[in-house]
Amino acid sequence: MGRFQILGDDIQMVEVTLEPGEGMRSEAGAMLYMDAHIEMEAQVGGLFKGLKRMLAGESLALTTYTNRGHGPGRVAFAAPYPGKIIPLNLSQVGGEFLVQRGSYLASTVDVDIEIAFTKRLGAGLFGGEGFLLQRLKGRGLAFLHAGGHLVEKELAAGETLLVDTGCIVGFAPSVTYDIRMVKGIKTIFLGGEGLFLATLTGPGKVLLQSLPLSTMARTLVMAAGITKSS
Repeated sequence: MGRFQILGDDIQMVEVTLEPGEGMRSEAGAMLYMDAHIEMEAQVGGLFKGLKRMLAGESLALTTYTNRGHGPGRVAFAAPYPGKIIPLNLSQVGGEFLVQRGSYLASTVDVDIEIAFTKRLGAGLFGGEGFLLQRLKGRGLAFLHAGGHLVEKELAAGETLLVDTGCIVGFAPSVTYDIRMVKGIKTIFLGGEGLFLATLTGPGKVLLQSLPLSTMARTLVMAAGITKSS
């Protein structure tokens, strides 16, 4: 694939230079700008895959950008909220990586994206969030997004990390994972933490984010309510 550069500090974007015939794909709405000879096309990748994505709360189709010109062409993708963009070469991590919903930004067209795991967290009184993992497979390059500060952990075999579910960006397929409910009604209501934690057990790489979109959204809603009532 062609060259890329990540621009910006707290709110980043990545500009990718494609050679003729090369392509990228992204979630709908991630593209910031592109040269005139870049062709944009929505692709479902099969009706069943598209329906699975919709049921999991994702867009029906991914958008593909192909350089149809005779020279290099540029396409840029913007991060959806403050944080860092992480380039991930799948050929260097065994050809596969699991990422949480919202962490995937874009990738080369030789990277396959499929739903790996979904779990509804809480219902009724507690109204928990959904937990969705996407599997990236291939030998190409993917760009992930971490909200706030990016934290990288390399777990040893048998080492377990308990993580707020929203703080996961992604992890290697060698890492086993599960969802655990926080025990104790006092902890739930007075501790200020979420109801659910993810258990990640090594070996393997784990990427975490300090500011999930869900946390930022709750903070903004609370701030708006305080401003309105004052």
